[in-house]
Amino acid sequence: MGNSTEPGMTSEEIVGLSRAHTLFSWSIQGQLDPIAIDHAKGVYMWTPEGKRIIDFNSQLMSVNIGHSDQRVVDAIAEQAAKLQFVQPAFATEIRARLGQKMAQILPGDMNKVFFTLGGAEAIENAIKLARHYTGKHKLLARYRAYHGATAGAMTLTGDYRRWANEPGIVGVVRYPDTHRWGEKEPRSADEALNGLEDVIKYEGAQTIAAIFLETVVGTNGILIPPDGYLKGVRDLCDKYGILMVADEVMAGFGRTGKWFAVDHWNVVPDLMTMAKGLTSSYLPLGAVAMRDSIAEAMNTKMFYGGLTYSSHPMSLAAALATIRVYEEDDLIGNSVRMGEKMRAWHEKLAAKHPSVGAHRSIGLFGILDLVRSHNPWTPMTPFNGTSDEMKAIGKFFREEGLYVMMANNSVHTNPPLCINEAEMDEAFAIIDRALDITDQAVKD
Repeated sequence: MGNSTEPGMTSEEIVGLSRAHTLFSWSIQGQLDPIAIDHAKGVYMWTPEGKRIIDFNSQLMSVNIGHSDQRVVDAIAEQAAKLQFVQPAFATEIRARLGQKMAQILPGDMNKVFFTLGGAEAIENAIKLARHYTGKHKLLARYRAYHGATAGAMTLTGDYRRWANEPGIVGVVRYPDTHRWGEKEPRSADEALNGLEDVIKYEGAQTIAAIFLETVVGTNGILIPPDGYLKGVRDLCDKYGILMVADEVMAGFGRTGKWFAVDHWNVVPDLMTMAKGLTSSYLPLGAVAMRDSIAEAMNTKMFYGGLTYSSHPMSLAAALATIRVYEEDDLIGNSVRMGEKMRAWHEKLAAKHPSVGAHRSIGLFGILDLVRSHNPWTPMTPFNGTSDEMKAIGKFFREEGLYVMMANNSVHTNPPLCINEAEMDEAFAIIDRALDITDQAVKD
């Protein structure tokens, strides 16, 4: 499906020119072997040669409605024909309509949003808003967190990707995670909250603007907070006059079976960042939602933040159409229903394969942790590493036409929310066969 005046390229030609003239992210360029994709539909992608691949990670946990939904494509085309771009100081009908719709689905008294280009820029502007509103500078964040690759977002990020980008912005302090890497079970909510309160006391609440957290941690392990934890963070923020900032870039828009993951625990943060599922990644867009108290303060305070493409009309059109798809197709409900099917698959694989040490899921946000031993519990890889077995199943997935995200000792299972039972069974049948490989490494 190339330009109508030119023959389409082969995979080899696409990969060769892409490697020669473009830089790929998070990669040693000389070791790259990317898959060329020509087109996609629903939960499937196709190479130029016609090989079909199941997209079992929704790309980057982002193509929530599935690929090539004509309703969103048409909305983008309609907006492109009417008004492609005006700078963000202007108001547009699509901006008005999407802002109104966002206020309807956001939790609590979050009635205003600032539109950004994506998740990282949403985090950057949440930092600015928190500091402007409170007049304080410190920001608390966790180690098992990924918040984005721009300067402030990368400093908030706790994983190894931060190291090469240091030094970052000043004022970021770590607080204890709910899950320790290399352990099967999370720590209790009370233990984690006590650790957070200690950090608040040691740093001085009068210096702390905000506590940042991924509501459900994404790339660092699909870490679901123990019951009581989010409410406990909310209570500590209220007690000490600190803003609570929930990063819902991955967890939002139905991924967990609710519009937003915070809805599972009936918690309203002060600021909330989102992107990815907002447009199902059809076009770049992010947002920072804020409670009324913060929005009202900005009526008399200058907001020192701006982006050339903030409130880009075509991206806003994609978002409004995407939200309609969620509603028309009951994709939030499907996330719940198919999430139950996915959990059943996780349990089946855990019972069958000794290399499955743990599994976690909420809605269609899931993961399998692979181990060499259950007692002692020994991950299949070292921390921030890989292993021959993980490389082998990665190769198997590629050969069998399954795209999943693999990180450390884990296999992520994050399909589009439009997936049906037959498509899910097809994907898990491939995972089932792949786990025969990792089973061979298990010692007990």
